Amino acid sequence: MENQTENKKEKVCLFKKLLNYLNAHPTMYEIIRFVIIGGLATVIDMFFMGVTLYIFQPANYPSFLNVFYGATLSPSTISTIVGTAVGFLIGLVFNYIFSIIFVFGAKGNSKSTKGFLLFSFLSAIGLGLHMLGMFLGFNLLKINEWIVKIVMTLIVLIYNYITRKIFVFKDKEEKELESEK
Repeated sequence: MENQTENKKEKVCLFKKLLNYLNAHPTMYEIIRFVIIGGLATVIDMFFMGVTLYIFQPANYPSFLNVFYGATLSPSTISTIVGTAVGFLIGLVFNYIFSIIFVFGAKGNSKSTKGFLLFSFLSAIGLGLHMLGMFLGFNLLKINEWIVKIVMTLIVLIYNYITRKIFVFKDKEEKELESEK
């Protein structure tokens, strides 16, 4: 019984240390939240890519779950590209909403039409990078579509954080401080 109490105290202490660290390092906390939301958006993205692959070529997959771990035949280039676009766009909407709610807050012009359009434009560039990578990796280099998808997701994740932080979710005060330098 005493061991369980000690374990609980250690866990609470460790949790408090983590919270103190995150409170002392708000950028790190923001990056962690960004990765969580980005991870959920990625799961949504991949799910809808899988749905699209299955809709385009159900004969390639003995069951829907086979979409995620192997087809009997390789999917067509068009279904891979369309699946990438569909998944990315649905993930984008999720990401935008939860970036405001959970990651960055309603900073800068994020909750305006201009902010959403800028978010979408930057994401469209990310989509272009993602699709170019999918084309090069899958079509030209003949690498498995899911390996390419994961690598491109990581590259676009970094691009998205940097561009959204700089262009969409920057407080007016941060912009004024920079212009004074």
